[in-house]
Amino acid sequence: MQLNLLVCLQVGAKRWIRIGGFNFQPSEVAKLGLIIFFASLLTDIKENGKIKSLLKGAIFPLIFLLPVAFAIYVLQNHFSATLIIGAVTVIQMLVAGVRLSHLVLLVIAVLPFLGIYINIKNEHDGGSFRMTRVQTWLNPWNDITGEGWQIVQSLYAIGSGGLFGAGLGQSKQKYLYLPEPQNDFIFAVLAEELGYFGCLAVIILFLIFVWRGIVISMNSRDTFGSLVAIGIVSLIGLQAIINIAVVTNTMPVTGMELPFFSYGGTAIIVNLLAVGVLLNISRSSKLK
Repeated sequence: MQLNLLVCLQVGAKRWIRIGGFNFQPSEVAKLGLIIFFASLLTDIKENGKIKSLLKGAIFPLIFLLPVAFAIYVLQNHFSATLIIGAVTVIQMLVAGVRLSHLVLLVIAVLPFLGIYINIKNEHDGGSFRMTRVQTWLNPWNDITGEGWQIVQSLYAIGSGGLFGAGLGQSKQKYLYLPEPQNDFIFAVLAEELGYFGCLAVIILFLIFVWRGIVISMNSRDTFGSLVAIGIVSLIGLQAIINIAVVTNTMPVTGMELPFFSYGGTAIIVNLLAVGVLLNISRSSKLK
């Protein structure tokens, strides 16, 4: 039933590094670091007038992205982090002025090689746990006491919340039924305790955050600040979308926390640092 923990044990994922008495997750720091790095790189390319070029504008930045994404996927077996990093970088590239046709062309060129590698890795690992997740997503009720346990308990929690919920702290699913309720599936607990309107309030807060972040990006005094702002907004917004989609069984289960809500040291520290950077960009923006 502890699906996320079992997956980590089965595939030998090493997503945390223990330093002293603390667990440290490198992929979380890499997300913010790459946002700043690619903002700087894309700013230089744009200022040199090469952003519309296929070679300089599209291929050159991906030369830096692919090794990092490959390392996170191979060493940590963290596909969701790799996906988020890639998506945020693509958004930054589009905002910087890279041609959409160039990005589509590169994606089409890279996908076959990515598919071949994933297939080889799955055979090496003795089976694809990701394919199992997809099958569970399509019908979690086929194996309620096994692979489908986590998502079924999540849906029970959401359904039992009704319009107004059972009350703050009154969740029953978080006791023994829903694995790791304080992490990836905290939104299900929130739905059970605060109901439909509580969930709606959380979603609206994320929408306001994304909207304000876009406004800050649009009004930044320089390209670098604009790209950093849109990268931070994309990072937090995409993570929230994926987490809520997983909890509601809109997409297969993946290890993605809900920003500012899920328990976790590295993730919350990095998210707060990112918001601090965003506020600093806002202070010096043209909004004054």
